[in-house]
Amino acid sequence: MAENSDLAVAGNGLLSRRLLLGLSLGGAAASASSSLLGAEATRFVIPEWSKKPGPGPSAYGQPSPFTTGIQRDPGRANPLYPGGGASRTPLHQLRGTITPNGLHFERHHAGVPAIDPAGHQLVINGLVKKSLSFNYDDLIRYPMVSRIQFLECSGNSGALFRDNPPDGTAQSIHGLVSCAEWTGIPLSVLLEDAGVDTAAQWLSAVGADAASMGRSIPLSKALDDVIVALFQNGEPLRPEQGYPMRLFVPGWEGNVSVKWLTQLKLSREPSQFRDETSKYTDTLADRSSLQFTFPMGVKSIITSPSGHMQLREQGLYQIEGLAWSGAGRISKVEVSADGGNSWAEALIDSQAGDKSLARFRLPWRWNGSAAKLISRATDSSGAIQPTRTQLLSEKGNLAFYHFNAQQCWGVDTSGLVNNVYV
Repeated sequence: MAENSDLAVAGNGLLSRRLLLGLSLGGAAASASSSLLGAEATRFVIPEWSKKPGPGPSAYGQPSPFTTGIQRDPGRANPLYPGGGASRTPLHQLRGTITPNGLHFERHHAGVPAIDPAGHQLVINGLVKKSLSFNYDDLIRYPMVSRIQFLECSGNSGALFRDNPPDGTAQSIHGLVSCAEWTGIPLSVLLEDAGVDTAAQWLSAVGADAASMGRSIPLSKALDDVIVALFQNGEPLRPEQGYPMRLFVPGWEGNVSVKWLTQLKLSREPSQFRDETSKYTDTLADRSSLQFTFPMGVKSIITSPSGHMQLREQGLYQIEGLAWSGAGRISKVEVSADGGNSWAEALIDSQAGDKSLARFRLPWRWNGSAAKLISRATDSSGAIQPTRTQLLSEKGNLAFYHFNAQQCWGVDTSGLVNNVYV
């Protein structure tokens, strides 16, 4: 089956995605292991854990103790930046497209406040007909909507702007992106209750953390698809995700989805908060900076094989990864095993809708030679993920935010996988 030349669709061992439809790939795996099972089948032994009852029901479920290695990477604490920093999602250890709440990436500027919802207020003021104040119970009474969509820090993958390729994993390089089902109140509903003044053009969102995180958002976006989220994957927001309430701004850089939301102020102009002047701007080659470059571009990454993994033997592997776009759906993902010289279209087998993560897969036969694995995505607007060279020609290498270029995993002849530039 695997030797059939009709299944080769691109250079260096990429095979047709038809192998993933039906039982072809699974059948190959089963036949490979059947000889091992044959002699053992008549000597099957019931393990000890199957002979006695285990613990009963619990108040809140926990991961298996055998999966403790699947964790966020919190990095190193910075004593000069108390509470600041990020923890990254282990993308290479997960499957599907929904990120568990306990593994969703974090980004904090002054740590996680311990907010009692009974004492928390959300105020809407500024250029409105009437100022409004809501407590948590007020918001719970509103009709809500649910959307499965990604959230990505604009600094995700930013190390790839640097001259030397960073040594790392899919988690350490790309782990500031996650996807969840967000449930909350359309912001347009709350603004309608307040009555928007015709002079208003911007909305300023402020959080209740010690950094008083604030970001300005065009009113047109606020009235479009933004929600005040109270739930994530069906349960109340966790503290690190903004409990009791946060803004969720689909498709835009994560920093504008202000957590621990406490104020929404309408104004004629943006507020020019610290974090939209000194940070979260795109520095160009001439050292000028672009402000308010909110949307996250079309992007894909290969999560397996990926950095620091080891291919143990030659043979059939499944290349898989994730793709997303702030402009809509992912319409196509292509994969190359020869550094971009030839491409094959991957199978997209999971995508919830616009601005959600899409999982792609493609079979690959590794013959033991060096390989360069790259993916590139196309979204529903027709945008194609750029090469790193194309992105650098546009932004220069002084930039840090909004890196969405193609990334390459190099596989050496020993099977070790590392990040490389092409």
